[in-house]
Amino acid sequence: MASFKIILGSSSASRKQILSEMGYQFTVMGADIDEKLIRKEKAEDLVMALAEAKADAIIAKLKENGFEEGNSEPTILITADQVVLHGGEIREKPRDADEARQFIKGYSKGHASTVGSVMVTNLKTGVRKGDWEKAEIYFHEIPEEVIDDLIKEGDVLYVAGGLMVEHPLTSPFVEAMVSSHPLSSFVQTMVGTIDSVMGLPKALTERLIKEAIQDQ
Repeated sequence: MASFKIILGSSSASRKQILSEMGYQFTVMGADIDEKLIRKEKAEDLVMALAEAKADAIIAKLKENGFEEGNSEPTILITADQVVLHGGEIREKPRDADEARQFIKGYSKGHASTVGSVMVTNLKTGVRKGDWEKAEIYFHEIPEEVIDDLIKEGDVLYVAGGLMVEHPLTSPFVEAMVSSHPLSSFVQTMVGTIDSVMGLPKALTERLIKEAIQDQ
């Protein structure tokens, strides 16, 4: 049992699932920011800026409700963001079904990258630790009828790049996944990568939690 509370600053079902798999109990708060107002040229800079903005927005909400930093019980806030890179372009959530279809068609017999950030803020001490991770996904040909079914179902409209490798319709067409940390040559393949592609890398999140609480 953790000796601190955890707030997950994300309404993502995938992130909730992953954090639960890690053995943590947590509450959920949404940041409700306009992500389009934050622009960066590099994907890595963008996801870090968005995760930080989400943390700031949630802390502001907490303060409105009487929360006082420093006087609170030990609490960790986890925020995250993810984009997809394809053909040199940054892809966020699709604007509509047509764009989602265009995105998914582009992955067929090709590959895409996810760049995801995690930001952990210790609300008692103010310490904030963040980092990002990149993963490459390689696809077999994705049949047109599978793309149709994904669009009809609609979940792909609410994720970066319309990319859901964990979806039972998509997963049979994933050929390989490889992730790496920016500061090391360590590489994970397939099983160790799915959490990164789903938006919350387990190993990275655990490391950042430890770093954020070690001095409290």
